[in-house]
Amino acid sequence: MNIGQKIKELRIQKSLTQEELADRAELSKGFISQLERDLTSPSIATLVDILQCLGTNLEEFFSGTTSEQVVFKKTDYFEKYDAELKNLVKWIIPNAQKNIMEPILLTLDPGGSTYPDNPHEGEEFGYVISGNITLHIGNRSYKAKKGESFYFTANKQHYITASEKHGATLLWVSTPPSF
Repeated sequence: MNIGQKIKELRIQKSLTQEELADRAELSKGFISQLERDLTSPSIATLVDILQCLGTNLEEFFSGTTSEQVVFKKTDYFEKYDAELKNLVKWIIPNAQKNIMEPILLTLDPGGSTYPDNPHEGEEFGYVISGNITLHIGNRSYKAKKGESFYFTANKQHYITASEKHGATLLWVSTPPSF
């Protein structure tokens, strides 16, 4: 079996770049490139991580069968902390790139923010679980607090900030997937 080629095919099916897959699997882009060209072999643990990022597991990968995962546990989540922006992104549906929408759990430290997202097709929905946020869409800003939600068409640059005193946690759903 050509493991590298099969990983590359799965990555392309999920519309991920090598860099995006590497980021989610906490590996280097160079390693993913070498792996896809069969210039290196992953450890079992690394292969499991990569396959999880691609929405599959060892059994499905080697048998060629797939079963759709419906329930996701905390151990299925992928996390990335950005110290510069002071935010933690949790991909709570790890294989959401193949879906119409992609939910994330976003935690903003006090004064934290998201990267400005350029205009794109689709819509955004969020629900503030704790804290207060400011949603910036184009030239306008909107405040939302715990228990409130937001919904908008993503046709203008947009990003979220938390207050300097308190952070915030929110469920954020993007369609099509863009995180």
